[in-house]
Amino acid sequence: MSASASQVVVEAPGRHRVEEHTPREPGPGEALVTVHAVGICGSDREVYQGNRPEGYVRYPLTPGHEWSGTVRAVGAGVPVSLVGRKVVGEGFRNCQVCDRCHAGETTLCTDGYEETGFTQPGAMAATLTLPARLLHALPDDADLTAAALLEPAACIAAAALKGNAQPGERVAVVGTGTLGMFAVQFLKAISPGELLVVGTRRDREALSRQFGATDFRVKDQELPDDFDVVIETAGSASAARTAAALLRRGGRLVLTGIPAPGADGLDPTDLVVRQLEVHTVFGAPPDAWAHTVRVFGAGLLDPLPLVTHELPLTEFAQAIDLVGAGDPKVGKVLLRP
Repeated sequence: MSASASQVVVEAPGRHRVEEHTPREPGPGEALVTVHAVGICGSDREVYQGNRPEGYVRYPLTPGHEWSGTVRAVGAGVPVSLVGRKVVGEGFRNCQVCDRCHAGETTLCTDGYEETGFTQPGAMAATLTLPARLLHALPDDADLTAAALLEPAACIAAAALKGNAQPGERVAVVGTGTLGMFAVQFLKAISPGELLVVGTRRDREALSRQFGATDFRVKDQELPDDFDVVIETAGSASAARTAAALLRRGGRLVLTGIPAPGADGLDPTDLVVRQLEVHTVFGAPPDAWAHTVRVFGAGLLDPLPLVTHELPLTEFAQAIDLVGAGDPKVGKVLLRP
């Protein structure tokens, strides 16, 4: 069996196989995409380990929600001009007719949760067939390996749009993983007066500065408290508290991480007394995706330095282990169908 025609199937938590893949012809409104690369995220690890929340996964499943590829065929009602285009795609399968969808808030769709790679077949396969309306076309000269990281970038674009930082404002990022490094790049693009990164690991300072940080501190150092906008990407309750403490009175906080339930998080008294504006992000709506593709096309996003490993689909289990190893040398892991 050639690697080019295979797919990963997670049969149940901890059990997977790599099998032959048969492309599904696109129906009306759909597109068939040849997958170039697919990223592995912590939620893919949850799928494999079986600790994803109830209702947010359906086995057996082909995972993969961070991907890039090229449109190979389209179904009825889809512009033929899409064929041959390089694309990325949204994961959330929204209904398009509820109030929230009409407002453009598709990640809040009231019709229930469906997402590529979790409840619908994902991109850890030679091809992916999905609704064409979820696609975002890339420039013809786009690097598809870099573009495989645009899904996490889009989640951070949503945070940057909600934070609404203005040129010259003092901005900060808490967390130095993939999301944190994208937050630095999006904030750098608006010409901030100051751009601080707060992390737990000194070894992320060089990359943070490469992406535009003007200052870097580890969280147990003395930290300032006069920032206009702070984006939190670390996903712990303590990171949320650190982020809030960095803000001036009336500052704007955007939380993107999901801490463990019951963790001791933000202090409501502090939020009220200091009149902080708090926003949250879960997934990326279409405007954030479009913003990401524009910023990427303009050369203001550089995802490639975040990629440390590229493996074939057959090494899915090893890739999952790498992602969960906690090794500082492991950044973004990509599978290449």
